This record gives sequence, C-alpha cells and structure tokens, in this order.
Amino acid sequence: MLLNCHSYYSFKYGTLSVEELLTEASSGGHNSIALTDINNTAVSLDFVRQAKEHNIRPIVGADIRNGVQQQFVAIAKNTHGFSEINEFLNLHKHNNLQFKPQAPDYFQNTFIIYPFQSQLRELEDYEYIGITPQDLRNLPFTPWKKHLDKLVIQQTATFRNKRDYNIHRLLRAIDKNTLLSKLSKEEQASFNDQYKSHDKLLSIYENYPPIIANTQKLLDTCNMEFTFKTNKNKKVFTNSKEEDFQYLKAQAYKGLKYRYDKVSDKVLVRLEKELSVIKELDFCAYFLINWDLVQYALSKGYYHVGRGSGANSLTAYLLRITNVDPVELDLYFERFINTHRSSPPDFDIDFSWTDRDDVTRYLFDKYGWDHTALLGSFITFNHKSAFREIGKVFGLPEEEITRLQKNPNPDLADEYGKWVIRYSAYISNFPSHPSIHSSGILISEEPISNYSATELLPKGFPSTQFDMYIAEDIGLHKFDILSQRGLGKIKDTLNIIKENHGIDIDINNTKVFMEDPKVKSLLKKGQAIGCFYIESPAMRMLLTKLKAEDYKRLVAASSIIRPGVAQSGMMREYIIRFQNPNKRTEAQNALPALYEILEETYGVMVYQEDVIKVAHYFAGLTLDEADILRRGMSWKFKQRNEFGKVRNKFFTNCKNKGYPDEVVQDIWRQIESFANYAFAKGHSASYAVESFQALYLKAYYPLEYMVATLNNGGGFYSPQLYLHDAVMHGATIEVPCINQSFWENTIKGNTIFLGFYLLRDLEKEMVRTLLNERGLNGSYLHLRDFVKRVPISLEQLSILIRIGAFRFTGIGKKELLWDAHFLLGHNKKTKPQRTLFQAEVKEFQLPALWQHRLEDAFDEMELLGLSIRSPFELVRDELPSSLKACHLPQLMGKLIRIVGYLIHRKPTRTSNGKTMFFGTWIDIDGHWLDTVHFPPAAQMYPFRGPGCYVIEGIVAEEYGFWSIEVTKMERMPNSSLESN
Repeated sequence: MLLNCHSYYSFKYGTLSVEELLTEASSGGHNSIALTDINNTAVSLDFVRQAKEHNIRPIVGADIRNGVQQQFVAIAKNTHGFSEINEFLNLHKHNNLQFKPQAPDYFQNTFIIYPFQSQLRELEDYEYIGITPQDLRNLPFTPWKKHLDKLVIQQTATFRNKRDYNIHRLLRAIDKNTLLSKLSKEEQASFNDQYKSHDKLLSIYENYPPIIANTQKLLDTCNMEFTFKTNKNKKVFTNSKEEDFQYLKAQAYKGLKYRYDKVSDKVLVRLEKELSVIKELDFCAYFLINWDLVQYALSKGYYHVGRGSGANSLTAYLLRITNVDPVELDLYFERFINTHRSSPPDFDIDFSWTDRDDVTRYLFDKYGWDHTALLGSFITFNHKSAFREIGKVFGLPEEEITRLQKNPNPDLADEYGKWVIRYSAYISNFPSHPSIHSSGILISEEPISNYSATELLPKGFPSTQFDMYIAEDIGLHKFDILSQRGLGKIKDTLNIIKENHGIDIDINNTKVFMEDPKVKSLLKKGQAIGCFYIESPAMRMLLTKLKAEDYKRLVAASSIIRPGVAQSGMMREYIIRFQNPNKRTEAQNALPALYEILEETYGVMVYQEDVIKVAHYFAGLTLDEADILRRGMSWKFKQRNEFGKVRNKFFTNCKNKGYPDEVVQDIWRQIESFANYAFAKGHSASYAVESFQALYLKAYYPLEYMVATLNNGGGFYSPQLYLHDAVMHGATIEVPCINQSFWENTIKGNTIFLGFYLLRDLEKEMVRTLLNERGLNGSYLHLRDFVKRVPISLEQLSILIRIGAFRFTGIGKKELLWDAHFLLGHNKKTKPQRTLFQAEVKEFQLPALWQHRLEDAFDEMELLGLSIRSPFELVRDELPSSLKACHLPQLMGKLIRIVGYLIHRKPTRTSNGKTMFFGTWIDIDGHWLDTVHFPPAAQMYPFRGPGCYVIEGIVAEEYGFWSIEVTKMERMPNSSLESN
C-alpha cells in the first residue's frame, strides 16, 4: 500500500537508509512497497537486492518534483519501465529542463500517479490519481468522487517518527542554506508523510474498497525481477567469445617477442594457465578493452602506468597494460584472478593529467554514450561536516561550532549545543549529495539506463547515480582511468630533452634503468626530489634505512610506507629484520608456518596478497573466502554478512589447527590495521617502475626534469624547493623576462627562466598577447617599445617591472615605474596603434633612487610566492653556526647547534597520545637535515612558520639515517627593507 517511499537518497529530504526503510515496511506488515526517491534511482537496484532479505517484493520508481513540488510519481511495471523512468530523468537532468505536470505519452511500462489536486481529465490506462489520508475528507466535494476506479492510496513515506521529522527539517534547512527558524513550510514535508502499517492504511481507507483494490492491483501488476552478480559488462570485443579468446591469445603471444629476449618454459606455462582461467571466467572482452585503450594511448604518444591487482598478470604485461613482469617478481597469481572469483581484476591505468580526458572520450565514442558512463559516488556527512551544517542552521557562530566539533560533550554545552551534538550524530554518514568516483568507467552490454539514471558532468560525460558497491552487486565492473602529474613530468622531460639535446629515450626500457649505478646511488641515498611518491621525507628515511638500491627492495618499501603497515608497527619490524638476520631467525623459530608463507618479507605482512596467503595457507580458508577477507579492507564491505562469516571461520580454523590464541589475535590485528591501506605487490611494483623511470631522468637530466616537475604542478614540496634542487645541480634561475620567458618554465643550457604563470596576479590573456606579439615582430627593445606594442594596464605593467621582467634594459625598477606612470597616466589600458612614424615621447632625467639589497627578494616573494635567493640571505642577524649536515657523523651523541631552513614538518602521536614532530630542513649548503621533536621540546619550542631556525639538539643515528633530537629551537627574524 506504500507507493511513494523515500530513503535518505532523496538527498537532504529523506531520513532512512534502505535497510531501515525495509525493516520499517516489514514490521508494518507490508509485503510489497515502492521506493520512489526524488528525481533519482540511485539505490533502486540496491533496494531490490536487499528486499528479499526482508520478505518484501520490491517495486521501484521515482518521485518527480520541481524542487519540493511534486509533479507525479512514476512507478516501473517491470525492468523496461525502470529503463523508461531513467531515460525520462536523463532527458531532463542532462538538459536542465523543468518537469511538466503531465507525464509524456511514450511510457509503455510505467504507472503514473498524479497528486489529488490535479484537474479532472481523461486518464490513460497507466495513469492514476493518488489520494492521501488527508485528502479523503475532501473527496466527496471533488469531481474525482465519480472516478474511484482511477484513485490509488498515496501515503508518502519519508520518516517514522518525530525524531525523523526533526532530522528532515534540519536537512531541508541545510539544503536551502537557511536558519531552521526561517525555513518555510513550502520547503518541508508534512508531518503526516510517515511510514504507516498495512493494517493502519486499510483502516483509513476501509470505506473506499475500490481505492484499496486499485492500489493492490497496481502493486500486483509490478514485477521487478533482476539478476545480481552476473557479469553485465560488454560481453564481446570482436564478434564472439571464441574469437575474443583467440584474438587475446594472439596478442599475448605477440607480446612475448616485445618483452623477452628469450622466452622460458616458466613464462609459457604461466601464460597458458592465465589464458585458460581468463577464458573460463569470461574475462576476455575485459582484457581486450583495456588492451585497446592502451593501444590508443600509445598511438597518441600518451604515457601510462598500469597498476592494481591486474599488474600481477603476465597477460597484462604482454599486452603492455602494465610494465611489471610478474614472473620476475614472482607475483601471486591468485591475487590477480582465481576460479572462485566472479569479478574481473582491477586495472588502474594512470595517464598524464593532460591526456586522461581524451582517453576517456575515446572509450565513450568507441563503445557508445548509451552504454558507457563514469561511476558515481556519494558524499556523506562526516563528523566535521555534520557539526558544521547543523550548527549553521541553529545559527551558532563559527567558533562555537568548532568548539563543539573538538569536544562534543553534552554536559558542557548549552541547549542549542546539545541539539547540535545529538542531531549531528543522527545524520552522520547520511548521504549529502551525489558525486563522482575518482576513476571508474562502466562499459555495459545493455544501455546504462537499464540500471540507473545518470548525471551530466561539467566536462560533458554522464555518470551513474549509484556507487561502486552497488555497481559490483549489479555485475558492472569498472575500468579505472586515472591521472597523475608524475607521468606528465616524464612526458614533458622527454620532450625537453628531445628539443634541447636531440636525444630520444625509450622510457619503457626500465630494466636498463634498474641496473644503472647512478640511479641506484640516488635511490640508496634517498636523493629523489621530484620523483613521484619516493620523494617524501618519510620515504627518504625508509630508503636510507633499507639501503634500497634494487627493484625488489623499492617494491617492498612502496607498500610498508603505507599508513596501515607503518601504524601497526610492522614497518619498523621489517626494517629491524632486514638489518638483523638474528631477528629473522627468531621470527622463523617462533612460528615456522607463518614465516614460510611470508619468507620474502621476513615474516611480515606487507602486501594485500599476504592477507590472501595467510588466510588460505595459514588459516585454511578457501581462495574465495580469503578474497572476501581481503576485500573486507573496505569499511563498507566489512559490514556485509559474508565478511563476518569469513572472519569467524578464520578464528575457528586457527583454533582447530592448534595455534595459540595470542598469536592468532596478533595476526588478525595486523590484517585489520594495515589491510585498508596496503598495496597489492603488483601495484607497488608498478609504482616502483615509474619511480625508476623518473630517477633515470633525474640522474642524467636533472635540470630538464626539474623544469618538467614545476610545469606539472610540482609534487610533495613547494616550487621553492624544486628550484633549490635545480640550483644544487648547477642551474641558474632567472625570474620572468618579457624577451626570454613563456607561460611555463623553460630551460636554455643551464639557465631556467621562470614562467609567467608563477606571477599570481598576472592575467593570462595579457601574457598570450605579449607572447603572440613577440613571436610576430621580435623581441621588445625597451619599456616604451613594449607599451606601444602590447595593450596593458598600469597594474599589470607594474607587476612585470617589479619582478624584473625589463632588467635587460639596464634601468632600475623604480626608474621604470616612474616612466610607466608617466606613459599610462590615468588610462585603464594602453591602446597600441600601428603608424608609419612613431612620435617621440618626452623622457626625464631622474636623480639616483635609493635601493636595498633585498628589495628584489621581497618583490619575488610577494609576486611569485618564492625567492630565487638563498633563504639564509634573508635573515636579519649573522648566522650563529657554520655547522652542516655532513658534519653529523663525526658528532654522534653530542649536543650541537646548527641553522636550518624549514622544508616540512610532520606531526604524529606517541603511544600515550602526545604530539611530536619530524622536521625536514636544508642546511647552509643546501643539503638535507632531519630533526625529531619529542613532546616536551615540541611543546616548549613550537614551529613558527616558514623560515630559518637555530636548532640545538643531540645527534642520533639509526641504520645509517642521521637526525637531531631537538632540545631547543628558535626561528631567526627576517631582514626588513629599512634604509641603511
């Protein structure tokens, strides 16, 4: 009898999750209800999936509204009707059209229910009028009293009780960005829009049997049958499944020649095994689509990195989807794919941020816009956002909201504060609004509208209204197309090298890079500034401690640096066991069965596949159960029943095997603590391959690589540090020049000219005009020549003068500024005109103007956000110490005093919850300096922003990594522009 039910996916309107909705309906005696969220079908199929568990026959549709004004309710008779509703929503959403009060006449498999207030007219067979309990009293006085055959029960169901209603009103106020007290009645539902029991509705309408009969007939007519978990991706790439397999096999064998000089029997055996499983699981088309998009990228000169569990596949390696050789690394095949697995493996394919959209468009164009969509997601209210939004609608000031966020204690709050705390908890994890998955693309055999309506994104691509978890339940498995700036750096570096040196480098020849002594040296010393993810201070520390000069050690480092492994203490244990063979022996003797499984990583779980190995070989779970455990790394999946069952079996099996309880608990702790963040080994290997590519370019073309790094948005550090690194490699840095610079940074010989883009307030259109004019008519002769040729405002011209863009004239900035003011006067912008003879403009002889040695530096910091000068030149006082980082090994355990320029600080917490820091600095020679700030020193001598500091502390060393345990620290004051 409930034909108009809302979940909380009626965003900022509904109040119940799908499970709560079904529980309420089941407890109310309903055996069939219709989920009709407002203008979306995001969780319609999830509702269908869950309904069976509650003995509810599911019906789906959509509540069609303009704002909160209902136009009609559309209910699908069957899956065809569901598609009709989705296509109807797409038409309006994609074209930003208002919904009309009357449904279109092309619906063939959909019921339409209009509000009772609709005017009397002749209705089609599929059209009805919905009458609410409140409308019944008016029925005798309306024309509809003679048309009971077209009336159905319409009890809109949005909430269960007063608390839900309060939540609804708060959500409406959040949606309208207004105070709760100012929320209009028209913007909220009636309190009567509640979930009523089946018997209650029958009693309300007992005097109108025809209405009850119509409603029941409508319910009985609807049949939403849907098969979940079966593969609904595009089924064939060629013309048939057999042809797909033969084509895939041919391409794989073709790849053998590209990848191997000599093909071993081990490679051939593995390849045949993989191809057999891929065919058995019907994944040939999935592989070929990934192969095809990579072929397109290669044809366009786009660089890519293939990672994810698919990197454990030899087939993927041969198809050039990844650059990771799984045979060389002995990658665990069952993490990639196994016969118990229903979903295909993950291929996360990274492209340069400049190329990703084109690859995405290629997929849409090739496989059809009706069959292709980006994967959606949901943004939910978290602790912070819930407090902020609820606080705002109650009118609390920002500082009060922040205080409640930090200390949500009702005993310390006033009446409004108590409401904020209570209702923030209620809406925590509610969906706030739809969003987009970071990388997922769906390519389906049937039109996407069979599964969901879509949202049109600003770039013109449609996205599903459901998320990846629903997609997986449906049987739609995503293709992951991502972007990263690291590949942009590599691509641009190669182009710069080609342009400046005439050299072509095969960047995919990674095996040569991995054996290069210069590359190994950089890696071992952690000298990897700008090189993808291995440039961070934490990674530099880890690489130093592991003496990581080879591929396999870098692969391990890539995973153990992840938050879960590090926080569980296993990163430190890995380092200890790597450095100390006795510790390995102890671990092996303590639990031989576990150590044998994890011998490569010294008995420590490092990779995702380690979870599968331990679950399968140590705990005796089947491979599909082990994969469920691995997937349980996702908090959302962890809530599924199947995860709980597998977890229980893990402990039961371990107990039956006779393992000590404390050992099993410790192993489970490791799984839980690191699994949500750990990489698959192939994933880590893919990152390591890209790191070697970047390291090779950094080793032999450091200046070109730094220019490319800056032009691609940098990385972990600020542009200031990347310029510093270039200087350490012999570069001369020049601020923007109107005759030498371009929009981006450029390099000529060893000189790097900064690009105009770094000037924060410079207009891009003006720069485009400047460059076009220079290209057409040659370099600018002087300021007046520039003003005659380029339309520019005084403000924009002043920026160029102050940064030194006219320094080639030999005239000082202040003199040029005087001239600029004279030339432009009060004009908003110059208007250059071409004339045969240029009129002479009067020139003035100015007196010598005072200048300070640091004027340029301060102008650079203001206009560029950085200075090309050494930061140590900018301090006011003389440096109190000449000690350098290279001196630390001779001063082990001694109290020292040193000056450092702050690069980065990382906070962390001790075991007792106190805050401490790790600091990263450069010394007066520009080399790395690392500090540890334990809680007492961190509290007494805090960081006070960027700048140079005098640091006192004890020199310490651990496995070749030197640092200073700080006892005292003080920031040095900067110089000011005072007259000498």
